[in-house]
Amino acid sequence: MAQDSASTEALPQVVVTATRTAVPAFDTPASISRIGSEEIRNAHSLVNISEDLAAVPGLLARDRQNYAQDVQISVRGFGARSTFGIRGVRLYVDGIPATLPDGQGQITNVELGSVGRIEVLRGPFSALYGNSSGGVINVFTEEGSSSPRLGFEAASGSNGVLRVGAKAVGVTGGLGYVISGSRFHTDGYRDHSAADRQLANAKFTLHPDEDSKLTLVLNSVYLPEAQDPLGLSRAQYEANPRGVDQSALDYNTAKTVNQAQAGLVYERRLSAAHSIQLTAYGGHRGTEQMQSIPKASQGSPLHPGGVIDLARDYNGLDARWTMKTALAGSPFTLVAGIAYDVLDEQRQGYQNFIGNTLGVIGALRRNESNHVNSFDQYLQANWSVTPSFSVNAGLRHSKVSFKSRDHYIVAGNPDDSGSTDYGDTMPVLGVLYAVNENLHLYASAGRGFETPTLNELAYRSGGQTGLNFGLQAATSNSVELGVKARLPGWGELSAAAFETRTQHEIVTQTNSGGRSTFQNAGGTKRTGLELAWSGSWWQSLKAQVAATLLNATYTDGFLTCTATPCTAPNVAIAAGNRIPGIAKGSAFASLAWMPVAGWRGGVELRRLTAVPVNDANTDAAAGFTVASANIGYVYSSERWELSGFLRGDNLTDKKYAGSVIVNEGNSRFFEPAPGRSWLIGTAATMRF
Repeated sequence: MAQDSASTEALPQVVVTATRTAVPAFDTPASISRIGSEEIRNAHSLVNISEDLAAVPGLLARDRQNYAQDVQISVRGFGARSTFGIRGVRLYVDGIPATLPDGQGQITNVELGSVGRIEVLRGPFSALYGNSSGGVINVFTEEGSSSPRLGFEAASGSNGVLRVGAKAVGVTGGLGYVISGSRFHTDGYRDHSAADRQLANAKFTLHPDEDSKLTLVLNSVYLPEAQDPLGLSRAQYEANPRGVDQSALDYNTAKTVNQAQAGLVYERRLSAAHSIQLTAYGGHRGTEQMQSIPKASQGSPLHPGGVIDLARDYNGLDARWTMKTALAGSPFTLVAGIAYDVLDEQRQGYQNFIGNTLGVIGALRRNESNHVNSFDQYLQANWSVTPSFSVNAGLRHSKVSFKSRDHYIVAGNPDDSGSTDYGDTMPVLGVLYAVNENLHLYASAGRGFETPTLNELAYRSGGQTGLNFGLQAATSNSVELGVKARLPGWGELSAAAFETRTQHEIVTQTNSGGRSTFQNAGGTKRTGLELAWSGSWWQSLKAQVAATLLNATYTDGFLTCTATPCTAPNVAIAAGNRIPGIAKGSAFASLAWMPVAGWRGGVELRRLTAVPVNDANTDAAAGFTVASANIGYVYSSERWELSGFLRGDNLTDKKYAGSVIVNEGNSRFFEPAPGRSWLIGTAATMRF
């Protein structure tokens, strides 16, 4: 397609804050992607963050169609083993951690209807966020504007999907506000997969004077019940992908969640050179989960039961100082800070039966208080040595302490109280060379650190009680080479080659009925290549391409369990086997016509290669290619904006596994994705 200056449009400069200072992404020696509000809200259901992350290379966000287990996210292979929630990837919402100090996170608290942008940081510089930061996802709510507006939106589609939301935005008396809420319901694509979720989010901003800013963020999540259809075996998946294992019905597997949190951020400019930022947050999350542990397995006095009841209180502080000055006559920025985070957990376990009645809360079988705290100190510097050459460096020290007090001590079940500490120092260095204003080359290297989470420590192999304090932290060393280019008339292109070597990799030992035990393997290696391109023409035609090649393997062999019950690892995993849950290749491409008003539409294509489901590599979820399309219309006037859209996903009705449960002990690895599905939505906004 030939282009001329009249038909092409330069992409706006993308500014990111993932490196803790606002800088153009083009000028950073790191892989950073930014998704704006227009992309987030264009013809999407606004239910799962996985809808918005497909165009990020190196990141795999898989919608499990299981709202009892959250979205499955991995970055360059980190986080792929997680059977529920998100681990190995750090999550932040408006500067407030959505990852707890033990490294376990969840992203269900994001109200996508009010999100202004999402930033994703990959590679060595992720380590500057501390424990379990194989990648970093920062979500930012939009801020109140001087033009007040009130909006409503609704979307309905296949499998009983219904989402309704409302949002108020404005400024009154100098106080900016964004208040939003939504309710989502689905009958589920699979049997026993219905869910209902209610979200509320409020962000208030105030400028006490011209040198300071105060931000208050309030958030709540209520999940009265999300049914858990579990995974399917190969035979079950082939016979009926919409089905469910009978054990899920017998024990009424499901999860209930109730969470509320608040965060306060104070920013102040002390002088032209110095500024500070103080962040404080706190919250409570209650979870009750019914599992499919067979009644017969719970006879031993050591067994913790088939119901998990968690009450978690968490809070933290982050204090940061920034200095912008000159070093040897060149711009120099220094950031120094400390962070302290605390998690107090009350973990109880109950039998999932009373007499012959299954799927109900029975006798107490576990009761313990767990405490985790992390104390981090960090230092980052950026020095523009010359107009063409800059250096970024950082250093972070983390100490994470775990302590457990056992309150369930009966005959045959001893006191399992205990504690352990993990710590490491993580250096990062990156250099960037500007060949010219349109071509930048960079290189970076760093060390990462990943502790076991409380959930990974929660169970010991062989049916033993207490936390698995024998687990070590994993450490990793990463290097990255990259290029960022502006192509006049053809948008922007970025490419990165990387390698990460990990020692003491935390791997599954056993996994059955939602219960996992873990161990340390030897080493792993992840090598890959990422490519991203985006372009825009005639102001309204936009295109994106993202592609990833990733080879993730074990470099040392180890022993594991592949069936249950298993009291000691007895199956050899050979060096060279692929790490399960990670695809060798993925690709995304989209083309959209998106004028400010009038008709709009677009097409998307996603490709994923086969994904091994266990360490032995004896089975895999097949690769797939799926296509989506949408069409819509936007009407805009001085006071009103009205819009509607129709979206179709998996247009060829492809049968494929949307995600996998890694190393599932009953070989129920597969979580099927929906077939052809439709979504229709409408929105109305009134400006005051």
